[in-house]
Amino acid sequence: MPTIIAHTAVVDPRAELDDDVRIGHHCVVGPNVRVGRGTRLENNVTLTGHTSIGRDNRFFPGCVIGAEPQDLSYQGSPTQVIIGDSNVFRECVTVNRGTEKDEGITRVGHQCYFMANSHVAHDCIIEDRVIMANTVMLGGHVHVAHDATLSGGVAVHHYASIGCYAFVSGLSRVLQDVPPYMLAEGFPARARCVNVVALKRKNFTTPAIRAISEAHKLLYRSKVGVKHAREILQVDGNHLPELETLFNFIENSALGKHGRGRDRRSSAASNSNSAAA
Repeated sequence: MPTIIAHTAVVDPRAELDDDVRIGHHCVVGPNVRVGRGTRLENNVTLTGHTSIGRDNRFFPGCVIGAEPQDLSYQGSPTQVIIGDSNVFRECVTVNRGTEKDEGITRVGHQCYFMANSHVAHDCIIEDRVIMANTVMLGGHVHVAHDATLSGGVAVHHYASIGCYAFVSGLSRVLQDVPPYMLAEGFPARARCVNVVALKRKNFTTPAIRAISEAHKLLYRSKVGVKHAREILQVDGNHLPELETLFNFIENSALGKHGRGRDRRSSAASNSNSAAA
């Protein structure tokens, strides 16, 4: 099908639009934007900056994608937003482009769902099948692994990471990394239990769920540490890749600042120009 552009939309002639793109009334599409086949922009959507969008995405009214990062150190370089396929961006979602002090790219994977007023800051990486509920706020450089869910009003500190299949309860304040497979909650958020419901829905085996649950007890109740927890579970015959994913994530978190594994900045750099949101 041909691309359909409403007569009130403003689309720069240098923008690249594949077939079957639909652009609604009062949308604005900038010159350095590429939009993949089957993507739909409802009314009042703004795509700006160096932004590449894959196939079959849907943007609801008020979305602003590719705007300048909210970072005081940004110097106007042509950083990017790259979005995959089959994502849904509900009303007033914002995704800012990257900065010079990281890879310069904010990335969104495939089949994600961003509910109204959620915000993806500069240099974030969102993997596949992530759900962000209403008014979720990600600071700069946040990584969210595949199949994670963030409930309404969650605020995530810059450089924090959310592990795969994790669930963060509503209104939680995430200051540290959230390990994979865990349900985190609180102010600040802590790993309270295993996200068993999601693991069952994703067809994790019963032995894997049992082993992850035992690891949670050892790590967060008995507090034996990763090394001893690994030894105890291996003695019991649990040599599962899910456990290695969990243990490696926690070990990496301990290497960064304040439980954020990716935050390896010096104190001076951290205090100077980290206005990220």
